[in-house]
Amino acid sequence: MRVLNLDCLCVDGGELVGVTGPSGSGKTSLLHVLAGLERPQRGVVLWDGVDILSLPEADRDHWRRRTLGFVFQDFHLFSGLSALDNVLLPATFEHAVIPGRLRQRARELLSEVRVPEGRTPVERLSRGEMQRVALARALLFAPPVVMADEPTASLDAESARLVGGLLVAMARGAGSTALVVTHDPGLLARLEMTYLLGEGRLASAAVTAAL
Repeated sequence: MRVLNLDCLCVDGGELVGVTGPSGSGKTSLLHVLAGLERPQRGVVLWDGVDILSLPEADRDHWRRRTLGFVFQDFHLFSGLSALDNVLLPATFEHAVIPGRLRQRARELLSEVRVPEGRTPVERLSRGEMQRVALARALLFAPPVVMADEPTASLDAESARLVGGLLVAMARGAGSTALVVTHDPGLLARLEMTYLLGEGRLASAAVTAAL
């Protein structure tokens, strides 16, 4: 059974794109393939002319750290660490001592997503706060591409509106390309283009005026 059967998907730089569709239709698999986390049986994934699937694993990991910010549905934060330490975690893969400029950027991002840096372990934050920490972490290196997998799915309505608004505003402010998998109609309405994924194929669902 083919989970994805796509002829072509082209996304312009800086475009804000949503993908929706029934549960189990392959939306998460699509993001993972586009991020180089899963390898399709055939085909290529080109980002700025580079086929990321042809890169050695170490080079692909480096590409992801510098090019892609990924916001996971289940946050993937590390218990016992503060919000600030979670945001800075990607920097520890490249720096024995985290530069002051990155530490300052992490603090600014937390302020922007309205989460106090403090020393409170991240597991003691609300779910909305944890998702906003995950968003700040994804933006640490100011990536040109941001992907988000159901970023509002487990949040209450107020938190979902806040997270969705911040995701769009911060991606647009940075000039990032955004690919967002979501069932949230409010979030989809903020994006410029929506695709419907069903039976492994993408269909253009709507062009919306981003708010």
